[in-house]
Amino acid sequence: MIHNKRSSMLCPSCRRLISGDDSSCPYCGLKNPTSPWKHLLGRGLHDSEQVLKILIGVNIAMYVLSLLVSTRSVGFSLQPDNLSLFWLGASGSIPIANYHHWWSLIAASYLHGNILHILFNMFALWQLGPLVMHEYGNYRMFIIYTLCGAFGFFVSYLVGVRFTIGASAAVCGLIGAALYFGKSRGGVYGQTIYSQIGGWAIGIFLFGFFVPAINNWAHGGGMLAGVALGFLLGYQERKRERQVHKIAALCCVAVTGLVLLWAILSSFYRYLIT
Repeated sequence: MIHNKRSSMLCPSCRRLISGDDSSCPYCGLKNPTSPWKHLLGRGLHDSEQVLKILIGVNIAMYVLSLLVSTRSVGFSLQPDNLSLFWLGASGSIPIANYHHWWSLIAASYLHGNILHILFNMFALWQLGPLVMHEYGNYRMFIIYTLCGAFGFFVSYLVGVRFTIGASAAVCGLIGAALYFGKSRGGVYGQTIYSQIGGWAIGIFLFGFFVPAINNWAHGGGMLAGVALGFLLGYQERKRERQVHKIAALCCVAVTGLVLLWAILSSFYRYLIT
C-alpha cells in the first residue's frame, strides 16, 4: 500500500504507516485513527525502553529526595530516616490507620530503605519489565505494576504490617503476570517462561523468609494480583491492547503523578518548618 507522504501517519494503536484519509486502520481496525485523543493515547507509553527508564528514574529520584529531607545522617548505607519516608508515602497500618494516608498505597512503591534495597528492586524491574511488556503490552504492564503494588500494600495493611516501602510488591505483580502467561500459553516457550519466572518467585520468598524485615505479605499480595490481572487483562497473543487498556494505564500514570507530587510537596513543607 502506497501513501502520500503529506497525509501519512502512524496508527496510534499498531504504529504502522497509514493514510491520514483512512476512516479506520487497515491493519488493526482502529476507528478514526486521526483523532488527536487517540493519537495521544497511542503515543503515551509506546516506547518500552523509555517507559522502563522513566519508572527507574522516578524510583531513583524519590530515593534521593528521601535522603535529602532526612533529619539525621543517612550513614554509609545511605538509609533515609523513617520520618522522611513517612511523609513521602510509606505505607502500613501506622500511616493508614492512624493518619489516613491511603495515598501511600501508591507512593510506597517508589520508596526504598537503603542503597541495596533500591539496587535489587531496580535490577529486578529491568530484567522482568521487558518480558511483561512484550507479552502484555506497555499499557497493561503499567496497569499491572501500579495496581499490584497498591494491592500488595493493602494486604500488608490488613494483616497489620506497621511500616513498609519498596517496589518489590509491584515487581512481584510482574512475576505473577508472567507466571500466568507461561502457564496459560503452554508449549515449549510458555513452559520455559513459567520455569524461569518460577525460579524468581521461589527465590524472592526464600529471601523473605531468611532475611528479617522483608514484607512477604506485600510480595504475596502483589504476585496474586499479578496472576489475577494477567487473567483479566489478557496477553497479546489472545487479546491485543485496546483503547480501554490505554485509558486505564494513563489513569494510573495520572494518579501516580498526583500522589507523588503531593508526597513531594508535603515532605518539603515538613522539612522547611522543622
